[in-house]
Amino acid sequence: MKDNKKYVDYIVEQAKALLAIDSPSGYGKEVTEYLLGQMEALGIPAHRTIKGGVLADFGGKNDKDAILLEAHCDTLGGMVAQIKANGRLKLTNIGGMNPANGETENVRIITKANGSYEGTCQLADASIHVNGDYSKTERSWDTVEVLIDEPVFSKEDTEKLGIMPGDYVCFEPRTRVTSSGYIKSRFLDDKLSAAILLGYGKYLRDENVVPERRVYVHFTIYEEVGHGGSSSVPEGVTEAWSVDMGCVGEGLQCTEHQVSICAKDSGGPYNYEIVCRLVELAKENNIGYAVDVYPHYGSDVETTLRAGNDVRHGLIGPGVYASHGYERSHRDGVENTFRLIQTYIG
Repeated sequence: MKDNKKYVDYIVEQAKALLAIDSPSGYGKEVTEYLLGQMEALGIPAHRTIKGGVLADFGGKNDKDAILLEAHCDTLGGMVAQIKANGRLKLTNIGGMNPANGETENVRIITKANGSYEGTCQLADASIHVNGDYSKTERSWDTVEVLIDEPVFSKEDTEKLGIMPGDYVCFEPRTRVTSSGYIKSRFLDDKLSAAILLGYGKYLRDENVVPERRVYVHFTIYEEVGHGGSSSVPEGVTEAWSVDMGCVGEGLQCTEHQVSICAKDSGGPYNYEIVCRLVELAKENNIGYAVDVYPHYGSDVETTLRAGNDVRHGLIGPGVYASHGYERSHRDGVENTFRLIQTYIG
């Protein structure tokens, strides 16, 4: 196997670029425009689906036994549910955004016609020197609010800015890459794996590799709300994977330095033959891996099956700690995931 450092470097840079683009579920135009631009730069045919994702053809010989790799570029976030009498915003969550994880974070409020505004997500009455119940208050979307960084003191003041219910509220990712190789950010789920697939596309082009099987890649934008991979499966696909985050936590084997191979999650078991083959290849090629069962997880590829597609399915991804919060992975996990895809497909 060739030295993959340049591809891991490329993947990390692509992850940083993707993470800098706001894209809570349903608000995907900017991130898909970026992906289409990257596909064009690599010379990979791609188009925007009617639903709004990006479907790319990475090439390959056998289009009757093709493989589809799915990674999602939508993230968690919020939406304005109500403008309060004091001009502050009550939110409803997009996907599994947790108010306790969003508290004290900087946000951007995206209006429908009047640009964006900055703000901060805070507990209502957030001054500890004033609110004696600060530590006792349960964090919920009824107790947490957004303060707009503009001189607003009433509902009418906020409305004059053009802010209204249904406006997206995007949380700051705070992306950092440490000298020791750790990658920290909100929304590594799943922009880190989307970047890995960009890296795989670059590898195929740079090394003039033509896989034995046709390879398609679908960057979806509705995974966090449960229907990202339910459409746009090209003819001839017999196998589909989610390339998503691997879980790291109590009771699981995976670390941020490994590729996680999921045997089962809340949607049931993944294809046994694929899981076994992935483990075999990881062992043969000295790829750092772990096999785990995820107790609270669902993936794009499960919606592909529920939509009625007759395909085998799998799930792999770099280990990510603190999922749906301020997440952490490592370059090692990136490289091991990349190498497993290389080894399995070509």
